[in-house]
Amino acid sequence: MVEQFVGTWTLTSSENFDDYMKAIGVGFATRQMGNMAKPNLVISVDDAGVISMKSESTLKTTEIKFKVNEEFDETTADGRQTKTTITFENGKLVQKQTWDGQTTTLEREIQDGKLTAKCAMGDVVALRTYERV
Repeated sequence: MVEQFVGTWTLTSSENFDDYMKAIGVGFATRQMGNMAKPNLVISVDDAGVISMKSESTLKTTEIKFKVNEEFDETTADGRQTKTTITFENGKLVQKQTWDGQTTTLEREIQDGKLTAKCAMGDVVALRTYERV
């Protein structure tokens, strides 16, 4: 089910990401770095069905390991401590992060051979597009 996501993807476009980071409470200096970063997203699955999603850039590398539908503790790239659940719905990997009474949703899907990540916090939506390396 998640096999189509497996591989290395490089960020090719990012729309409205600064506003999204602002909406989730990321400070100015961290947003500046986040806007400059052009991360590679490396997705793999092991034999036990554990999915690894690693974001690699010259500034920072973060990795989460998870099983679909199982909540886990995540420390985000911007330092938030979240309870995160990732589900597989209609061909999309849907990541829900909750912290301090807030929730943000990241939907990743493959369209026309590209991986898109739609990041939503309230009515603020960012769209990031990755191409397979």
